[in-house]
Amino acid sequence: QVQLVESGGGLVQAGGSLRLSCAASGRLFPTYNMAWFRQAPGKERDFVAAIKWSGLTTLYADSVKGRFTISRNNAKNTAYLQMNSLKPEDTAVYSCALDRSQYGSSLTGFAAEYENWGQGTQVTVSS
Repeated sequence: QVQLVESGGGLVQAGGSLRLSCAASGRLFPTYNMAWFRQAPGKERDFVAAIKWSGLTTLYADSVKGRFTISRNNAKNTAYLQMNSLKPEDTAVYSCALDRSQYGSSLTGFAAEYENWGQGTQVTVSS
């Protein structure tokens, strides 16, 4: 069982940057696609970005494309979300999760396809 712990959230002004980290326990992290999701108060959980187990393929929500970058370092069992040009509407709790299957052949933005959710980290962007 892989456990995930997010960190790096905080308060930032609009236009600023943050880098989130998702640290995984165990030796299986490099075999799973993983994704970042976010949930604002009173709203549903939204897909943000996903990255293949190899790190060679990524997928982004239209709302963050060109501003956010997902990456991973399998040697460190860690994934990252670099967030630039932040907007107040990016305010949410950001969580990472793993694909339900090892060596997934494609990426998806559907939350039901992911498990092993972390506890989340709060990102607040002030205007």
